[in-house]
Amino acid sequence: MPSSAVRSYTDPDDYATAIRGSKTALTVVNRGNFSGKITRIDFHRLWMQRLSENLPRIMHSSSDSGRAIVSFHTQPGPDLIRAGVAVDCNSIARLGKEHSYFQRSSGLTCWGSLSLPVKEMQSVGAAIAGSDLTPSDNEVIITPPPAAMAKLQRLHAEAGRLAESAPELIANADVARGLEQALIHALVTCLSKVDPGPDSSAHHRHEKIMRRFHAAIAEHPDEAIYIPDLCTTVGVPERTLRQCCYESLGMGPKRYLLLRRMNLARQALRKADAAVTTVTDIAVHFGFWNFGRFATEFKALFGEVPSMTLRGPAS
Repeated sequence: MPSSAVRSYTDPDDYATAIRGSKTALTVVNRGNFSGKITRIDFHRLWMQRLSENLPRIMHSSSDSGRAIVSFHTQPGPDLIRAGVAVDCNSIARLGKEHSYFQRSSGLTCWGSLSLPVKEMQSVGAAIAGSDLTPSDNEVIITPPPAAMAKLQRLHAEAGRLAESAPELIANADVARGLEQALIHALVTCLSKVDPGPDSSAHHRHEKIMRRFHAAIAEHPDEAIYIPDLCTTVGVPERTLRQCCYESLGMGPKRYLLLRRMNLARQALRKADAAVTTVTDIAVHFGFWNFGRFATEFKALFGEVPSMTLRGPAS
């Protein structure tokens, strides 16, 4: 049965967990009070999301869901950097079969996604446009004709407005089917009327390095990890790793790992029992030995001192 949900979030971890269709981790890179929103609609076959975040962040997403997924801006705003490639408001990212990529933003970002089971995408591509729309191994960025892109964004926005103002219409099977068919047709039109351009072997090499980079980090989800060990595991010298990180993350690996450790420490502080755990315990666990600097960096990034996070919201 078709359904919809609209949720707002003040915690980036809760927001990341709620993103449908992929395993997502979010690292906020600037100070401020996080605000995120997700509108999710499940039609008969098509899944749709509209998402917004107010703070610059680095996101890692991975999935082998068996669905063909596309992503694009839903409102004008700064480019999203996906796997080192800028995606502007006129472009669509077609995710690879088993995608694993970093995406970064520089400010308020509004974006969305659509997905179909891979076999469904193959079927509608052949039926509507005579095109093979099977996801490729790697992500592809395409720029559809302006009119086709504008129509897709308009239909996506209209569905989002219905989910907020009249969710009972989304739950109506006939209304949902009509809107779903319109979205599918608009999507296929966008994807089939473009030439993705020449392949870039250098870009794909860097993409593979960043996948190994993420895999190495993922093996130690609750631990600090450092550059020498990381370079050994990824199998590239630090200079190469630094170049790849600047392309994908907008920063070097040392800065990213510091932010990762800060975010892990915050998660641990939020979950800990203040009666048996101290800020020092958690700081040491994540490799922070200069506690004054840790507290200063923590407050600059999250807007409160670590002890406040440990105690939790005032009742």
